[in-house]
Amino acid sequence: MKAKWGVVIVAAGRGTRMGTKESKQYLRLGDKPILVHTLELFQSMDTVKEIVLVTGSGDLDRCGEWVRQYGLTKVSSVVAGGKERQDSVLCGLKALSAEWVMVHDGVRPLVTADAVRVCCERAEQSGAAVLAVPVKDTIKQVNEAGVIQSTPDRRSLWAIQTPQAFRRALLLEALERALAEGFMGTDDAMAVERLGVPVTVAEGEYTNIKITTPEDLPWAEFLLAQRRAGSGEGKEEHE
Repeated sequence: MKAKWGVVIVAAGRGTRMGTKESKQYLRLGDKPILVHTLELFQSMDTVKEIVLVTGSGDLDRCGEWVRQYGLTKVSSVVAGGKERQDSVLCGLKALSAEWVMVHDGVRPLVTADAVRVCCERAEQSGAAVLAVPVKDTIKQVNEAGVIQSTPDRRSLWAIQTPQAFRRALLLEALERALAEGFMGTDDAMAVERLGVPVTVAEGEYTNIKITTPEDLPWAEFLLAQRRAGSGEGKEEHE
């Protein structure tokens, strides 16, 4: 990694699937909130020069206090997000000055520095890259009636993660055009793909889970405890 990077951490969602009154990014994982674990990883990386945290308008004070409490000195701004995730990313992107930027989910606290570096190095080579892992299961395409329509070749399927890494000007152009044209993607790469720009895949780790539902939390606790015990966190073999 030759560049100095900016990071947008997206943590503005409410996350109804967790089934808790508290938003999932603020639930505790071990000894601190999920979101703080995520921020601390990027805080620790020498190649990261600035972080913008995007959160809900009602959580700005709480997040600002955590930034101070946990010594997150690279967090340059805590800003309110928009209606949709894509809007929130754009808010965060406008608050950054770095030439290169990563976008990462606040509820992916177990991403490793090694995986982040791999993604960034690939982006520096190609202009845009995402972390992903090969799909292990057979995938079926099913219609509204629940009938299988096709079985895609598993070898071509990857489960996309974050961070996703881009030259900042490219992502800004892509998101602004998406906004102007009323396009809403499910990840940042989709907006860039619409410009006809190739986005490359950097192989990540299966432990980079997104904490979304109640069963994800004990799994994350286990992974965190294993990591802290020094049991290793290498890439899992895929079938």
